[in-house]
Amino acid sequence: MHPQLLSCQLPKPFLQLNGRPKYRLNQRRSAYLSSATYKETIFAEKQGWDLGRFFKTLYFFNGPPSPAKIVEFIIEKLSGSSPEESEKKMGTSDYVLVVGATGGVGRRVVSNFRKKGLPVKALVRNEEKARKMLGPDIELIVGDITKESTLVAQYFKGVKKVINAASVIIGPKEGDTPDRAKYSQGVKFFEPEIKGDSPEMVEYIGMKNLINAVRESVGLRTGKLLFGFEDQLSKELDWGALDDVVMGGVSESTFQIDRTGGEGGKPTGLFKGIVSTANNGGFTSIRTKNFSSPVDLSAYDGFELRLKGDGCRYKLIVRTSTDWDTVGYTASFDTIGGQWQSIRLPFSSLRPVFRARTVSDALPFNPSNVVSFQLMFSKFEYDGKLNPTFVEGPFELPLSTIKAYIKDPITPRFVHVSSAGVTRPDRPGIDLSKQPPAVRLNKELDFVLTFKLKGEDLIRESGIPYTIVRPCALTEEPAGADLVFDQGDNITGKISREEIALICIAALESPYACDKTFEVKSVVPFSEPFTVDPENPPPEKDYNIYFQTLKDGITGKESLEQSAIAV
Repeated sequence: MHPQLLSCQLPKPFLQLNGRPKYRLNQRRSAYLSSATYKETIFAEKQGWDLGRFFKTLYFFNGPPSPAKIVEFIIEKLSGSSPEESEKKMGTSDYVLVVGATGGVGRRVVSNFRKKGLPVKALVRNEEKARKMLGPDIELIVGDITKESTLVAQYFKGVKKVINAASVIIGPKEGDTPDRAKYSQGVKFFEPEIKGDSPEMVEYIGMKNLINAVRESVGLRTGKLLFGFEDQLSKELDWGALDDVVMGGVSESTFQIDRTGGEGGKPTGLFKGIVSTANNGGFTSIRTKNFSSPVDLSAYDGFELRLKGDGCRYKLIVRTSTDWDTVGYTASFDTIGGQWQSIRLPFSSLRPVFRARTVSDALPFNPSNVVSFQLMFSKFEYDGKLNPTFVEGPFELPLSTIKAYIKDPITPRFVHVSSAGVTRPDRPGIDLSKQPPAVRLNKELDFVLTFKLKGEDLIRESGIPYTIVRPCALTEEPAGADLVFDQGDNITGKISREEIALICIAALESPYACDKTFEVKSVVPFSEPFTVDPENPPPEKDYNIYFQTLKDGITGKESLEQSAIAV
């Protein structure tokens, strides 16, 4: 056995008579469980039950079984009763987190969510200021993205999407009014300087801290590895056999790691054994010990198994309770013989089952509290039905990964408000005199655009589905002007903060905006103010029309190798 074996190998016979195993199949089994070559048929004849293996199974999963638990198990087995579930419903709702919620864009995002009655939380540094600005009943997380210790993981439970409008503060050297009137006019109209934390702290280190804080709660595009071997990643679990010995049967299985048995000679797990219907048995399974802490998979939509099939039907059983004998949320899946395949089991397909019977009044599956997995090969389906592919005898199921996945079409989970011009300070051949002040003064402003670009790169490399919005100069004008969406970081102009807030909210629901970086401005020139007639407001925009024009992989960084820029 390899030292990285994920579970204990099955025990030798516990009870023996005259030096012989009490159950007849063990001697033939042991040869198969250590080798994949055994093919002898197993007949459903009456066999001696291995009481020792029964107790060892209970001990492996739940410690020494108490007499009370054993009596309860036997009574329930004889009566066929099902347990009362004590699981609680989810204690949190799914929130959108707004970072930089007291800024010009952030507070408008919060206001629009609240008008729609949607759950929103705000990450702020100053609770008193936030409540005065956003309202006394706003749900707040008090923290500072520049201080990692303030971003406690528990604070972000229930956060499923993020709009990050946090930005370094740039203000007039000569000072500003209490309501930042000069700042609201734009950098073009005052001599700027950095106020407070540096661009490196806010735009780069702060971004790194924020991503680390929300990564688990918002989910990854490629899914979350729960068990197995994928590229350079590996995740091992403590598996043990849980066979029909617990109900008097003699089937037997094991789980081990085959270091070269996976695709392309890579490692894989291997669920194998011999199943028999003797003694009214007929199932074999492997189950993990309860995880040290529950796994929150509420950012995902289902489980994905990568395995090599044998043409039989198996079950995945997921538990959300640490109790030994409780409801398991179960899905059956068919395999194709001799072929590696990916099988997706949506959370919505998991049915609450207790001893092969559907529990009609059980709570829905709670993906935020996953505590164990079980794989089963059984002659029993559900509610008296039988597995049509069940065959007695040896079987094996190589399993390389179990992952949680996000269903298609994937929409952004992290929308970030950056800035047009982030790639221009170092672009060869650029005419700085024709560029906005932030580009011309990048060095004097402590390389603000350079660190904004570094922060963007952290998002693109994080694995979180994202959208990066690069507004041109922000104004206090109302939303409603016609827009120009562009990519490559070439345009200049102005755009309303209210419009940017609406674009961010729309991006969260659009697959066309996913993993895109773009610049945006209004068609109205700087020299012309834009106003809206309250009696005749412009129609609401369908931002998907703009998002559909965007292309993958265009950030403007590719232009750093070019010799000129189009303005």
